Amino acid sequence: MKIFNCEICSQTLFFENVICESCSTGLGYIPEQHMLSAIEPSTCGHWSTTAKAKKKKALYKYCSNFEHGVCNWLLPKDSDSEHCIACELNRYIPNMKSEKHKEEWRQLEFAKHRLVYSLLRLKLPLSAKSEENETGLSFDFITENDEVPEDAATMTGHAAGQVTIKVEEADPVEREQMRVDMNEPYRALIGHFRHEVGHYYWDHLIAPFPKKQKAFIKLFGDESLDYQQALKDHYAKGENEEWKQSHVSSYAASHPWEDWAETWAHYFHIIDALETAYTFGLSITPPKDPSGKMSMTADVDPYKHNDFEDSLERCLVLSFAVNSLNRSMGQPDLYPFILTAPVKEKLLFIHKTIKKAAVKK
Repeated sequence: MKIFNCEICSQTLFFENVICESCSTGLGYIPEQHMLSAIEPSTCGHWSTTAKAKKKKALYKYCSNFEHGVCNWLLPKDSDSEHCIACELNRYIPNMKSEKHKEEWRQLEFAKHRLVYSLLRLKLPLSAKSEENETGLSFDFITENDEVPEDAATMTGHAAGQVTIKVEEADPVEREQMRVDMNEPYRALIGHFRHEVGHYYWDHLIAPFPKKQKAFIKLFGDESLDYQQALKDHYAKGENEEWKQSHVSSYAASHPWEDWAETWAHYFHIIDALETAYTFGLSITPPKDPSGKMSMTADVDPYKHNDFEDSLERCLVLSFAVNSLNRSMGQPDLYPFILTAPVKEKLLFIHKTIKKAAVKK
């Protein structure tokens, strides 16, 4: 993720900021420009980019979810929609009568907006089910503590473009308990979004194309295997160390669809981490590394870098460094995964698939 700067005072900003803490200037994210812009009140309740901004002034309105404190994205003032492209994807949100659910929804939206940021930067096709029911994407945020709509699922998952995320995943205590119960090395809210959306894009980027499906089967396996039975077998057998040879996680070994979704999520982990390193201008040059294998300079925007093998090499050095820092603080590894040669090949396949699917603008 980028680190932004206030156009008025150059204060460092985060993606979710709505006001500059230094100069109190209002802020809004303009997805078409991939930038967090300084804004000022204009006429008729609209906002304009500031006079000092390094671009032509334009009029905008906040997404209607701004009033709930969950979105800072802007729309053109004459847009027919009241929701930004990220919030337009919502179907069911948590019960707003609960303060706990309000905060959980806030965390869910922060993660989803970061996902949509990446999808837009990668120029992947993206539309809401409310606009294109057959091919669109939609999100349900569900908790079993409230009444679940009849047409909604009760568990985190994906089906025909409908992604369900359990609200409890936004509670760090609940999520950690689930991670321990399921014997997972890593469980993050944004990881769920990236994983489930991976299923959605398999349906649209792989399934309709016989040649791509054939290439997919060669790397990931035959997806026609009984999916429900495969999951039952996975949970019944428990941990099996064999998955480490060719899969990014134990769950990825349960079925080719899950292998794709897990690997897809890791592709996004890698690209996002490298962009953060690039934004900070990170350079790793250990003085006691005569081989130079533990050195890297984050001087390339990974969203624009076509050499994914080079990106992977940079990421391996970066992950070793951040894991070492975490261990110095008595914390678990930030990226507790080993990318074997088969996993790298799958990641490269996903990279090429995404690049070919990019919408030309």
